[in-house]
Amino acid sequence: MPFQVGQRWISDSESDQGLGTVTNIEHRFVTIIFTATGESRQYAKANAPLTRVIFNPGDSIPSHEGWTLKVTSMTEDNGIITYHGVKQGSESEETISLKEVMIDHFIKFNKPHDRLLNNQVDRLDWFSLRKSCINHQYQQQQSELMGLTGARVNLIPHQLYIADEVGNRFAPRVLLADEVGLGKTIEAGLIIHQQLVSGRAKRILIIVPDSLMHQWW
Repeated sequence: MPFQVGQRWISDSESDQGLGTVTNIEHRFVTIIFTATGESRQYAKANAPLTRVIFNPGDSIPSHEGWTLKVTSMTEDNGIITYHGVKQGSESEETISLKEVMIDHFIKFNKPHDRLLNNQVDRLDWFSLRKSCINHQYQQQQSELMGLTGARVNLIPHQLYIADEVGNRFAPRVLLADEVGLGKTIEAGLIIHQQLVSGRAKRILIIVPDSLMHQWW
């Protein structure tokens, strides 16, 4: 949708700023002022994180003067919308008009229902990416190897076997007695990591001689 001075837009990333008003349009940029907070933002028109605010018949629109309009119809002139309807709370049924530049600046669309009705939604490719990430996280959490997937070590079979064997025990107490250089420290680290990730332990106390402090660190 092309930008026009006087149009009302809302920031997708800063919805707490309230309604913004287009104040300047240049070749590649558009300037929005958020009167509710006194902030001004400049966006690239091609990918501005903005959503046009358009109300529909039946909606109630607050004016910045303090009264509310019940919309019955709307007209557009050079990209600027004028809403027509009845002033709520008035005894008469006289039809009045409200230009979009006169809408209350403090309107916010923080609730999912409001964001959906105002078409303040993300692109489908971003939704698909988030959905794929959530599915991937779910599959990892269901894996029997949970707790072993975060270690930055080579997948050596005997180390993984020991870590899995000990990790499946309740409150494990074991003595690791591999030969020198076969990875007892890594095995212990895998077991500790599994206990932390699975929630079986919250704090770990490691007691080592001075000569091994750097290695364990």
